[in-house]
Amino acid sequence: MQQRILSETPSLLNRFIAELRNIHIQKDSMRFRRNMERIGEIFAYEISKTLNYKEVKIETPLGILGQQLSDNAIVLATVLRAGLPLHQGFLNYFDRAENAFIGAYRQYTADHQKFDIQSDYLSSPSIEGKVLILMDPMLATGSSMLLAYKSLLQRGQPLHTHIVCPIASRKGADYLQAQLSEEEITLWLGEIDPGLTDKSYIVPGLGDAGDLAFGCKL
Repeated sequence: MQQRILSETPSLLNRFIAELRNIHIQKDSMRFRRNMERIGEIFAYEISKTLNYKEVKIETPLGILGQQLSDNAIVLATVLRAGLPLHQGFLNYFDRAENAFIGAYRQYTADHQKFDIQSDYLSSPSIEGKVLILMDPMLATGSSMLLAYKSLLQRGQPLHTHIVCPIASRKGADYLQAQLSEEEITLWLGEIDPGLTDKSYIVPGLGDAGDLAFGCKL
């Protein structure tokens, strides 16, 4: 597994992540969703540099020229529900991509102190030989992302997988690195936060991305 951390090179991404985190700005759910979408667009652009390209002849009103265009088949995969705005950002750029959706959630014990990761939904095309881009706004322990990835392998073996998380904990990033070290995967992160609470929420993090985007759930 390779790892790329975009915040290591300061860019416009810093502002969008800062607004996601800001306790005052994030109260505007429409702006929160839009910032997450714009972050998806930035990651999509960076990932596009890693794809395969070939020359295609393009006819313009005044002539013919060769243009380098990607020939990779792409599947965009999202962990529901928090990942939907991020997914839309990717889809804005990879507008010919196929799409997959995974339901993964924490199943807490009665005292709400421990949890297991459960998956109850998978909708995906074949990913055999394709570029898989699997995304979730937050990477806390890494358990749900690992489960989502392994679930998708039921649909084939991808050519290469890109895992995208705008905000990650150091523990989660290290966990995926250990579990998937031999896989053809690139882990793309926006920023890495140092800690987790005793209930495995990222610190300083931003809160619950799904609730901030779509409203609180029961």
